[in-house]
Amino acid sequence: MAVDVTDASFQTEVVEKSKTTPVLVDFWAPWCEPCKTLTPILERTTDATGGQVVLAKVNIDENPGLMQAFGIKSVPTVVIFKDGQPLDAFMGGQPEHMIQNLVTSLLPDPTQVRVHELLEQGTEQALRDAVALVPGNEDAVCSLAEFLVRTGGAEEALALLPRIPETERVRRIAATARLSLNPVDDFDDQLQSLLERVRDDEAARQEYLDILQTMGPEDPRTAKYRKQLTARLF
Repeated sequence: MAVDVTDASFQTEVVEKSKTTPVLVDFWAPWCEPCKTLTPILERTTDATGGQVVLAKVNIDENPGLMQAFGIKSVPTVVIFKDGQPLDAFMGGQPEHMIQNLVTSLLPDPTQVRVHELLEQGTEQALRDAVALVPGNEDAVCSLAEFLVRTGGAEEALALLPRIPETERVRRIAATARLSLNPVDDFDDQLQSLLERVRDDEAARQEYLDILQTMGPEDPRTAKYRKQLTARLF
């Protein structure tokens, strides 16, 4: 169902909406003859997506501010919004098959939709199914690894992580997994003990970094211990 957008509602109905759903913005006017053909085509094709692509209509006579903001020189003009930003635009009437192709190109990948559904379920089997569908998907792999660490499967989690590029999230999960295999009761005591060995002992250095990774940057002790590590190594 198309929505009529005004200067006041544009931010919510178009910009914010497009962060989750592609939006076609139809700039039109009651006196525009080509608009009378194009707008129904836009309505039919977007309605057929069941809400996966939406249509927002802007009457330029009633909303001259939006017309000026987007530099609209003539109508109809259609601006495509996705992820909160204008992605593309076209002017003038277009045949229905061209509009259909455009809308189809904006539809989400069915595989990614399924992966999202599985991640939302969050069960072990659902997470394993998500990884099976997209073995290199960071969110799927990390979600399964996090689940495994929480449920006693740290070794499997560590074996799973190398299939994706190293990121902050991956490092944090790996650190938590390694520490779960060798629990530390007191981070401060352990860090002080490890600091004596980090220069010559790779295992000690890795455990030291794992603890800092687990503590996270929000812990005020992290910066202090990183400085101590740097001083000891260099």
